[in-house]
Formats: sequence, structure tokens, C-alpha cells
Amino acid sequence: MKRFFSKIKSGFVWLGKNIKKPFIKLANSKAVQSYLGSKFHKTWLMLWDKYSFWMHIPLSMLLIFVMEWMSRHSFTEAWGFVVNHTGPYLFNSYCIFVALSIVFLSKRRGWWRVFISMIFIILGIINCVILLNRVSPFGYTDLYMISDLLTMQDSNYFSPQEAMIAITALVIYIIIMIIYLKNGKKKQNGKPFWQRLILVVALWVSLYPSTLLLRNSGIMTSYFGNLAQGYLDYGYLYGFSTSVLDRGMNRPFGYSKSKIESIVDEDSAYVSTLEIPSEDDSQPNIVVILLESFYDVSEADFIETSEDPIPYIHYLEQNYSTGHCIVPVVGAGTCNSEFEVLTGLSCNFFGPGEYPQKTILKETDVESYADVLSEDGYSTHVVHNNGGNFYSRANAFSMMGFDTFTSKELLDITDYTPLGNWPTDDILIDGTLDAMNSTPESDFVYTITVEGHGAYPTYQVEEDPAIKVNAVGKTEEENWAWEYYINRIYNVDDFVKQYIEALDARGEDTLVIMFGDHLPTMGLTNDEVATGDLYQTKYFTWNNFGMEKIDEDLASYQLVSEFLNRLNIHNGNINAYHQTAMAEGKERGTSEYMNDLRMLQYDIMYGDRYTYEVGTEYGPSDIIMGVNDVTIDSAYFFNGRLHIYGDEFTKWSKVYVNDEQVSTKYESGQVLSIKASDVKNGDVIKVCQVGSSNTIFRESNEYTVFDPNYVEEEEEAELEESETSEDADE
Repeated sequence: MKRFFSKIKSGFVWLGKNIKKPFIKLANSKAVQSYLGSKFHKTWLMLWDKYSFWMHIPLSMLLIFVMEWMSRHSFTEAWGFVVNHTGPYLFNSYCIFVALSIVFLSKRRGWWRVFISMIFIILGIINCVILLNRVSPFGYTDLYMISDLLTMQDSNYFSPQEAMIAITALVIYIIIMIIYLKNGKKKQNGKPFWQRLILVVALWVSLYPSTLLLRNSGIMTSYFGNLAQGYLDYGYLYGFSTSVLDRGMNRPFGYSKSKIESIVDEDSAYVSTLEIPSEDDSQPNIVVILLESFYDVSEADFIETSEDPIPYIHYLEQNYSTGHCIVPVVGAGTCNSEFEVLTGLSCNFFGPGEYPQKTILKETDVESYADVLSEDGYSTHVVHNNGGNFYSRANAFSMMGFDTFTSKELLDITDYTPLGNWPTDDILIDGTLDAMNSTPESDFVYTITVEGHGAYPTYQVEEDPAIKVNAVGKTEEENWAWEYYINRIYNVDDFVKQYIEALDARGEDTLVIMFGDHLPTMGLTNDEVATGDLYQTKYFTWNNFGMEKIDEDLASYQLVSEFLNRLNIHNGNINAYHQTAMAEGKERGTSEYMNDLRMLQYDIMYGDRYTYEVGTEYGPSDIIMGVNDVTIDSAYFFNGRLHIYGDEFTKWSKVYVNDEQVSTKYESGQVLSIKASDVKNGDVIKVCQVGSSNTIFRESNEYTVFDPNYVEEEEEAELEESETSEDADE
């Protein structure tokens, strides 16, 4: 390890020397020296020296304009922000002006001025790059996603080349700033330090009342129903700052034990009046499917297709309950729609752009429909063809009370989308059946698809796609993106058909609820969607026991509760609350409805949990990754490798020799191999399903390597030497 860090240090020293030389050479060049001696340069320095406080005003305004230019990818749109949202533009500029005031506390004003300015430029660059790959802008919660980002190399989110460019640019910037710090001039301050300190403190203190004033006047806001639109209307810097400062939930006004008890008592009173479940105690299986980036393109007037890309889903829509689903995100942020659907709680109460699965669920458990149904005797499962640690799902699903979680590390995935960056969804059929067949009880299964995931290529990928597309009024690049996307949901439609046929073949009563987590990253506008709202997707259902078809639009946090109500399942505090509101005729989404939901949500996630003094307290589960045993049956040496035979191997299987991981080659779902030099007779091996950050999700049985025909390298050398000696004697 010491040698490793020594090499890194040597590398940085070499890089520093080789980067420093050209900069020094440039600084000493005739052109630079001529400029430094020019009248223009001297006048500019005089202005900064004499009027530096006032010069920060145009600098601040310029920095905000540059940040907006990068974030919007358009000079014209950035100028439109200045003209059409002048108040927010000036306030964002004032925030930078305040930040720049720090320079007056130091003698190295120029260095600090460049350093602070570059912080904002770097923020702008980060947002610029992120918005090339998704709709949601950069927020504070994304810092929690760095570990997830690193697990997604070679995807449309992240590549090793991009990582190298970013690291190299950062190193160059650091070296330049070190050179500047060493050689830059110092400013002799004319004012006493205490006067400059008072000025800086006063400016920073002024941010709070000025923010409140602008919010109360309606020029700014503290909540973005549409995160991306909020950044566009109020500025990237303000949006990002809000995501940093407004995290979690604030204590609701009037929060108290008596208030919570009054809400829960109302729920309990409602539950006691409901119809008793059927006498035969039969409980249908309940399957919830998240359809990644699903959009019914028949609702877009500008899309023309050679045939219906989702005929089976349209069949379900005609024959079973359906409607639009109001989700909290657009283009990205799947886990927030997921959170609402699984808990019945609302992401509207958290800070802008917050992912509760990456924040509060790291600290505390939360009541979910898995808890509710476990209480009724259900086994609860999650099946997903992406990483178990992505969005911190393994932890989050434990905090939600699920029994098992089969992630991609436990699935033998071999088929991928044409670009090769996302698995196809058909693997989820066997994964779901395995989960349901692993227990005798009724099952609640939450399945997450990925095949429809973006980003979508702006060039032709398939020469002869099943669905031909004409995106009227769009560019050729946009048309290719739509064609690629629509052919992915064409495959998803076939997956849904096969999935439901497989469930029906089991011969058990089953309800399936499918919903789109958000619209795709396609630059859609409200005017282009039939609902006029980018935050509305669709949900579809299927059942094989004659449930009445009732169509209605629902928020994602109401979806599961509504169907549990139709199944006469009323336990659980949040579940009962939603059902109570419906029974009392409260209009969903009104201030009364949302205020009480906010109270319960705060109490359960941040408060004193008064809710559970009159109900059942739930807790996290000891979640099991996967449902099938990973087994080693035999192992043989040949061709310089140890070939390991067994079952349930995947591309994420790693062989451990005496508890040390070794390089593993995936041959098939039944065969792995390692170098013969990494193991010898008598060693104990096992196979582990390994997620990101080397998280071991599941282990096989231990197997002792023994092959009577295997000769170790030392023994083979001795044998050859002995044979050579015998030949010589003869």
C-alpha cells in the first residue's frame, strides 16, 4: 500500500513539473509581457484596485449569465432568463456578489477572486454535463449518488474516459491555483480588518431576509413542483442552493401527539366499519411493476407509427382498471416515484430534488405496503435487473420491510438492448416466478424494469426496426431517438404479455398493477402531451378473479392504497389514511388532505412516532438477496484454469479462494473459471454474488478443491528434472 501511494505521489510531482513549465514559459513570452505592460492592462488593474467592490457587480452578473448559458445549452435562452426573469437573475447575481465579498478579508484578493469564481463555473459545467444525459438538473442529493455513478461506467451516464478528463482537468486547475498562490501579488488593504469583516458579515446576513422578502413577494419560491422548471424560472444557483439548505422535512405547524392521535383515530374508526374479508381467507397475489420511462405515444399528436407499438397494454386498458398516474419527477428520479408507490408518502414534502432513499432512509425505517401486507400473511419480494446498491435500494427495501430482493447480481442476464447498455426485461419473468414459488404464502412482488431507460441515440441504430416512426416537426436526430425509444416499449409490451401469461399459468388469483415512473428524456413540453402535464404517466392493471373495472386518475402515493381498498385490505396507518380520505369524500390533493398526510409523514420519518401508540409499529427487515441457492457441484483443472461447475452463477459471480477474491471469468450460468495459479489442491473455494463496492449479496456452499490428476507447478518441475536425470543415467 505504501508503494502504491508513493507511485501516486510521484505521478503528481511529474504532472506538476510538466504542467508548470509551459505556463511559466507562456507567462514570460513577449506577447504576455507586452500585454502586461500595455495601457489597457494598467487601466484595468487600476479599476480593480480602486473600485474592486463595485467591479464585483458586473463580474457577478457575468458569472450568472455564463452558468445559465451552460445549464440551458443556449445563449439565447440564457438571455431570455435575464429578460423574462429579471428578479431571479439579479438575486442569483447578488448571491455571487456576496460570496465574492470574502476576498476583502485576504491580502490575496486576486487569488480568492479567481478561486470563488471558478467554484461557480465548475457548478455550471457539472449541471451542463448532467443535463446532456437527463432532464433533472444537478442538486445536492446527487452528491449522495456519486457511488452509484461510479458503478455505472460504460453506460450513458458515465464512462472511464469522462472520468479521466474530469480528473485531469481538476489536477490542472489545482496546479494552476498553486502557481498563482505562490507567485500572485498581495494587496495592501487600506481599511482596518474589523471594518472589512463587518462588511462581509453584513452582506452574508442580508441573504436570509432578502430571500424571505422575495419569496413572500412571489418573485421566488421555496418549493419546485417541477424541479427542472424551477431551475429554469428561478436560476440554477438559487435552485442548487435551495436543494442544499431545504433538505428533509420541516416540523409542521401544530404537530403534536394529540394531533397525530386525532388523525389516526379517524383512520381506525373508518377501518372498523369496512367489509370483512372473504370467508375462505383467500388472498390474491399482488404484483406491482414499475415500467421505466414508459409513455403511451398514442397520446402525442406529433408521433406517427407504422403500427400500434403497445397493443397488449392497450388491450389491458380497455378491459381492466386504468388511468393516469401523477408522479413527482420527469425524465429521471425513478426512486422518488418508487418511494411514493411503495409507502403512500409524498415527495412534495421533501427538499427540491431530494431522494429520500439516499438520505432519511439511511437513518430510519419507514412504513410501507410491504409492512402492511406482511402483517396480513404475505411474503414480500423485489425483483430488478439493475444493481442492488443503485439508489441504495438494498438498504431502502430493508427499511421498507421487504423479505427478499433479487437484483441483477442474482440474475443470469445475457440479453441486452441494441446499444448494449441496459438488460432486456424478459429476465424478470423467471425472477418473479422464482420469488413467488419460494414461499407457500400469498405474495406481494415489486418488479422494476429498465429496458425503456434513456438516453436515446440521435442516430440510426436498427436498420429494420419492428416499428417505423415519423416524429412530425422534429429534427432527424430527434426522430431517430423516438424510433429507438418506441421500439424499446414495443419490446416492453411483449414482456408485459409474457409476464402476465406466466402469472396466470400459476393458477392463483393475482392482481397486477403497472405504472410509468416518469416520461422519457425526450424534451417533451406540456403542450405536446395529451394531459397537458408532464407529471402524468399511465397505470394499467390486470387480474384473473373478476375485479370490477373502475377507471380513475391517481397520484402515485395513492395507487396501491386504492387497490388494497378494493381488496378489503385496510390495515396500516398511511394505507388507512388514504382510504379514509376517500370514504369521507375529501378531494385528493386539497390542502386539508395534504396537511394531514404531511403530519403523519413527519411523525413517522422525523418525529416522535406518536402514530404507533395506537397502531402496530413496523421495523426494518433482515432482507435476503435472491431466493435461489448458489451452489458449487464440482471443479476440475484443465487448460491452465480451474473450471467450477454449479448453478445460479451470473456475470457478477466472483470466486473466493480461502476467503480472498480472485479474478473470475463467467462462462455460463453453470460454469465459472479462474486461473490455475490462483488455487491449489486443498484450498477452499466459494462463489459470491458481488455488487458495487464489493458488497457480497449471497454466498455459495464451500468446496474443497481436489483433483488427483492435477500436478502443481513445483511438483511438475521436480518430475521433469527427475525424468531428465534418469535419461542421463541411461
